[in-house]
Amino acid sequence: MATADKSSAIPEKRFQGVGVSPGIVRATVVVQNHEDEEVPDYAVRPEEIPGEIARFESALVATRTQILEMQQRIAESVGSGNAGIFDAHLLVVEDRTVIDEVLRLLEKEQKNIESVFHQVASRYIATLEALDDPYLKERALDIHDVSRRVLRNLSGKSPRTITLSSEPHILVARNLTPSDTAVMNCDLVLGFATDVGSKTSHTAIMANSLNIPAVVGLHTATQDLETGDPVLLDGYNGMLIVHPSEQTLYEYGQIESRRGRVEQELETLRDTRSATRDGSHIILSANIELPGDLESVQSSGAEGIGLYRTEFFFLNRPDAPSEDEQFENYRTIAEACKPHGVIIRTLDVGGDKLSSNLGTATEENPFLGWRAIRFCLERMDIFKPQLRAILRASACGNVRIMFPMISGIEEWRAAVRVLEECREELRAEGRSFDPAMEVGAMIEIPSAAIASDSLAREASFFSIGTNDLIQYTIAVDRMNDRITNLYQPTHPAIVRLIRMVVDSARRHGRWVGVCGEMAGDVLYTPLLLGLGVDELSAGAALVPRVKRAVQALDMFACRTLAEEVCGIETHAEIAARCETMARAHYPELLA
Repeated sequence: MATADKSSAIPEKRFQGVGVSPGIVRATVVVQNHEDEEVPDYAVRPEEIPGEIARFESALVATRTQILEMQQRIAESVGSGNAGIFDAHLLVVEDRTVIDEVLRLLEKEQKNIESVFHQVASRYIATLEALDDPYLKERALDIHDVSRRVLRNLSGKSPRTITLSSEPHILVARNLTPSDTAVMNCDLVLGFATDVGSKTSHTAIMANSLNIPAVVGLHTATQDLETGDPVLLDGYNGMLIVHPSEQTLYEYGQIESRRGRVEQELETLRDTRSATRDGSHIILSANIELPGDLESVQSSGAEGIGLYRTEFFFLNRPDAPSEDEQFENYRTIAEACKPHGVIIRTLDVGGDKLSSNLGTATEENPFLGWRAIRFCLERMDIFKPQLRAILRASACGNVRIMFPMISGIEEWRAAVRVLEECREELRAEGRSFDPAMEVGAMIEIPSAAIASDSLAREASFFSIGTNDLIQYTIAVDRMNDRITNLYQPTHPAIVRLIRMVVDSARRHGRWVGVCGEMAGDVLYTPLLLGLGVDELSAGAALVPRVKRAVQALDMFACRTLAEEVCGIETHAEIAARCETMARAHYPELLA
């Protein structure tokens, strides 16, 4: 009782981060202040180099075995799709580019293999961490995870485990790797929070799979908290509350009760039709990056895949994937989606999305640089095998292809010409493909939106990538903490550009989807429907929420909203109108 009195006298303090795995949990905190172990650094004689190489090879074998064992444990506990996260770790261990660089540096510097490997791995990590792309920033953590495991194997130490308390607790750390998350005792670790991280991290994906509430991006939590502090973790809103007051605990108890009822209701929507109250069908599809994501797509009730990002195929490997390897992957996706379709986006790398095997160079302004379709049109050795693989997969299911970062009609026609060359080659070889496969353009650059009438004459469909469209239109880096307030989905210019794209598509009988974050945010569902969007593609976990929103709306009200906001001059007022309608029709989703 004395402890409770003391705790209640301490004012609560709130840390705002990013919620990456939903749930609300209350417990005492355990702060993990883990530092990387010091790497030995000493000279070796030339005759000792073969022994160093042998130690390195043994450590790589041991690391690979450990990753496979961990992958098997995850597959048995939460499913093979989530175990696929560790495929990236296996690729790091087997990457000949990295291995060869380590061996060359060993011969050159004649130092112990731990020091040499640490130098090479650190350089790769630093390169990825310096990029603007959040997905690739998080891949740096994968390399760090694997390199730490290799170094422990070189030193003869057992793999590091997370064993911090024998009592249920909330873990707070500077950062956590997927391996850290995978070995957590979920009976004891009720939730976790980190100073750094993002929604795209594999650690976040693992937290979701294990149903562990998680918050990242808290900045200074490890410095400001002490082990034993009572905390409340809100994985929905990205909040960590230290010494929560009685009023806060009561309010969160009510929220959790309501959310529990909502989640139960959403589970019943899987097999229901995604249509408004007045019968307008809106296609709800899912975005994926890996074949392992198919399980979550199917369980969400999504109508196929609205965006299959193919970049993962090209990362952390010594060379580009072959045509046959890509074909098998795309075929698997296409067959699993039947009778629904899959939209495969061609490779979107270059600029800020670099891979060591592609021969690219760092650019000063990568977002405006040599990336996506610009890169592919100059690298036929990479572009054509992918196009051929997608074409071949079109014979196995309802496959559509989409070109990213199209800026105008000339770029579009250049890409289509290459696609036609691939068609002719496959015909000559007697290979099957769907000659009527739809070919679409991603609208994510303002010039493409403005030129959408010309593009609509030739493209089968449009998919609006709102993340980049917002970023390029407003000139705001959405990852820059200092200007996140300027990243405004309801900026009047964004609303008018979306309207322009839809109007252009309608004039030429084309359909329009949205595959950016706006598609999964139920605040904007009334606006997007009112603007005339035909398809919404979001993360699989968000599909039931969007379906509930669609089913609660009617198109007349949505169109009225769109007409009204197109004449409004401030993003705040447009956002307020959207929220008012959302709260009027599905307040439970916004609790």
